[in-house]
Amino acid sequence: MNTSRSEAAPVAGSGRFAPPAAACPICGTASALAYQRLYDDRYAYPGFYNVYRCESCGHMHLDHRFSPTELANLYTEYYPRGTYSVDQHRVPPVPRGLGAWLRGDRCAAFYWVPERVRVLDIGCGYCESLGYHKARGCEVYGVEADANARTIADAFGYTVHIGLFDPSLYQTEYFDFVTLDQVIEHVTDPKEFLAGVARVLKPGGTVVVSTPNPSGFGRRLFGARWIHWHIPYHLQYFTLHSMRLLAETVGLEVRAQCTLTHSEWLYFQFMHLIAIPPCGTSHPFWAAKPWFTRQAHLRSCFLAMLRKMKINQLLSRALDLAGIGDNRLFMLRKPSKAIS
Repeated sequence: MNTSRSEAAPVAGSGRFAPPAAACPICGTASALAYQRLYDDRYAYPGFYNVYRCESCGHMHLDHRFSPTELANLYTEYYPRGTYSVDQHRVPPVPRGLGAWLRGDRCAAFYWVPERVRVLDIGCGYCESLGYHKARGCEVYGVEADANARTIADAFGYTVHIGLFDPSLYQTEYFDFVTLDQVIEHVTDPKEFLAGVARVLKPGGTVVVSTPNPSGFGRRLFGARWIHWHIPYHLQYFTLHSMRLLAETVGLEVRAQCTLTHSEWLYFQFMHLIAIPPCGTSHPFWAAKPWFTRQAHLRSCFLAMLRKMKINQLLSRALDLAGIGDNRLFMLRKPSKAIS
């Protein structure tokens, strides 16, 4: 079984675990152990991992670095995109009306990109966002680590780099917008990654970031069972403070931020809590398998009824209005060059 190097070691004679030292990847300050021996309770990637919290900027992180080969295996072999077919590809509509607001549709970073600009979507997934931009007259490029996306990209003629983001593949100061939709939490080195993004962004350009909010109500209520730990796919958990520090380090500035969360996330959270599998076993909800017990099935039916009544939508909107929703949006701007 593959285990993280950050797993706590036993203290001789004490029967207790001593957390190892961990430095914050944003500010370098010592981080304290926050959650111990978390694991992939969705798709059954093997191993246990610890989450640390910086004592200065509040940034939370795993003390683990995946190799490029490990990352490719993680997303290609364990993420559920391998069963996605070309026929399932859909271009998302522009979110409009009360229904879109209740659902929280604009939580996605790509919805904040205007028409007819040059945009790079890093972590483009099934490529729906690329179709959305292309339909609105944008010059669009994508990056996706999951090799399963290649079939979709080839079928629809999207320009997608399969692999990790590499700024050397693009011209310096080339893009008007770069979108990171549930992406920045996946990177092993946030400084190096965002510096590369800043390099390919035009002066005056914008990076739109959506990422789980560890300062929100969900993390505080559900603790180790918060679905957005999403171990070990998520490696970084940004506070407002840590994102501002990171942006400043690479020459960007946070121009706007808010919490805006899709209402399905709350439904997913409750469905996830019905039956937590042991390490090495996939969750029936995320794997689209039958529930382990009849009781779990009945609970899922009850949650589906609440979902149909739009209870999760109302709760999600209330949490976002209070600024404690599960998803935070950041608009990072690259300053324009001074005119001499």
